[in-house]
Order: sequence, then C-alpha cells, then structure tokens
Amino acid sequence: MGVFARGKRALSISDRSGMRFPYTEMVREWNGSLVHYSEYEPKQPQLEPKPVGNDPQALQNPRVQAEATSQLILLENNPFEVINYSGSTYVNVYSVDHQRAAGSKVRLRGPAQVVSSGPGGPNPADALNLQQFAPINDIVGVTDIDSANGFTISLGKIDASGTVTGNTTLDSLTSPINYFYFTSADTASTSGVKGGGLNCSVGPVTLKGI
Repeated sequence: MGVFARGKRALSISDRSGMRFPYTEMVREWNGSLVHYSEYEPKQPQLEPKPVGNDPQALQNPRVQAEATSQLILLENNPFEVINYSGSTYVNVYSVDHQRAAGSKVRLRGPAQVVSSGPGGPNPADALNLQQFAPINDIVGVTDIDSANGFTISLGKIDASGTVTGNTTLDSLTSPINYFYFTSADTASTSGVKGGGLNCSVGPVTLKGI
C-alpha cells in the first residue's frame, strides 16, 4: 500500500474560492468540499431539523380554582344620591372601578361599630369586640338603602330625566365604570340629594369568613 506525502511544502486549491493555500491548512466540510480553515462553514442545523412533538394541551391532575370570596368595599364620603324619575326613586352609588356586572346583587352597609368590648369568655355577654354595622341615615325619605335583602343593580348613573351615563367603557383601565344604581321601595321627597356619610360599604348580601 502506498504512503502519502505529508505535504508540508505543498499547496492546495480551495473548492470554494479557487484560491491557493498551504496543503496542511486545508479542512474538509460536511459536504466533502476541501477548503481552507478560514473558509470553513459548519453544516446548517436547519438542514437536519430535530423532530418536535405536539405541545401538551392539558394537565394530568387539574384543579379548578376556588371562587374568590366577595369582600366589603369601602365607599367614599356621601356615596349615595337619590333621584326621582317617572314616579320611581333611584339611588346612585359611587364606587370607584367597582367591576360589577349589571344584574348582580349587592348589599350596602353603614359604618362598622363595636357594640361590645368585654373580656371574652364562655358568657355571650362577655363577647370580645362584638361588631355590627350602623344603619345608613335617612336621605330625604329614603330609608331602605341598607336593606338586608340587598338590591339588584344597573350600571351607570341615572338622572332626573331618566338618562343613564357612564354605564359602558371602551377601556376599563383609563376610564372605569364608577357608578351603579338601584330602585328604592321608598319615595324621596327631593331629587338630587346626596348622603350616607363616611365609611359606608358595599358587598355581598351574606358575608363569609376568609
């Protein structure tokens, strides 16, 4: 079997550029071309893509997220406005970015107050920091704002002409819906009067512990 020379003094022609280079500096590419090491290009990985399976579509052991417990939302000072329109009395409620849906049911409450501050113990009379909600003051004859049954609400703010504004939005981040209203069973003696005072709240009809 013949023996090849090392080519220490030989020259070689690159299959890529046609230029002449020292023979000992030549390398072979993946496609068989003999090129100078300065011209070498590795094989493009996309010529031999690796197989990729389908993305997983479901978890093996899913659990449905529990519904969040509705909590009380504190309202600003004098958040209620009574409106008379077409023989009915409506109450507008100002609640910043309330994110409530039309037709949902809410209950309005007065300020929380401590009615007992006993030492605590088995005797109910010694209950520690027993709290309840103060009634919401009468607003020109409307006394049912804090009805224990709650109210079904409509979105927006109604005026004495029956026009409802602010009940829709194109961008809840920059222009949120801040009002909802409901129909009172009472009849207000005057329209357009605000009231309620401080620390009133809105929340679910029945409160649940966290």
